[in-house]
Amino acid sequence: MIDNNIYQNPLITRYASPEMAENFGDKKRFTLWRKLWVALAEAEMELGLNISKSQIDEMKKYADDVNFEVAEKYEREVRHDVMAHVHAFGDQAKSAMPIIHLGATSCFVDCNSELIILNDALKIIKSKLVNVMDKLRTFALKYKNMPTLGFTHLQPAQLTTVGKRATLWLQDLTMDYNNLVNLQASLKLRGVKGTTGTQASFMELFGGDEDKVKTLEKLVVKKLGYEKVLPVKPIRGSSITMCFAYFRRLPKARTNFQTISVFYRI
Repeated sequence: MIDNNIYQNPLITRYASPEMAENFGDKKRFTLWRKLWVALAEAEMELGLNISKSQIDEMKKYADDVNFEVAEKYEREVRHDVMAHVHAFGDQAKSAMPIIHLGATSCFVDCNSELIILNDALKIIKSKLVNVMDKLRTFALKYKNMPTLGFTHLQPAQLTTVGKRATLWLQDLTMDYNNLVNLQASLKLRGVKGTTGTQASFMELFGGDEDKVKTLEKLVVKKLGYEKVLPVKPIRGSSITMCFAYFRRLPKARTNFQTISVFYRI
């Protein structure tokens, strides 16, 4: 039910598909944060840090149960969204509180979750695009023999067919599909690098063992269903990811930024 007492962005409430709106919602975002923390803790445990399976099991128990009101309360106190959610998660998974976010910075959850959200958005678009291409193919075949007048420079030109015209649109969508596939194939997560792009905190945790730190990153990314990571990261991230993450932190600006994202029905 829409609350008419608060601002609603009509471009989202009217035009966004339900799955796309949910993909960019806070529930999805903060659940991803928790899954990132679980993956990190599991990998750290497997590499020898003092983390127990019972702590991880408790984290998993509450991974999908985000206590928003508690997080909002903490954010008013600490003025930091990530730390607010660390404390809120810790209130639920009490035994795991000391190891939640261990060695990580805000960028670990912020940038990685945004990249996953963007990739999931591309999946939604690709699925819808394939459906449109299939319908357009059926349309082109149905009207392949129906004559129509072709135009060039707004002037009548030669006869063609409605089906032939439709293949031109289908060809463009095929190129769009290929671009989406290539974009997804090249997507890389941020991995377990700190705010300035270093892994100093993890080097300290593992006693300077560089091989373990490299293995940690591979394990975490694999647990999230990915394989590739960006080899070098600056402060925050690329300008696009940084801009996306920044606007999502601001309630009013967040809505405006989502408007220019991939919110549309196909």
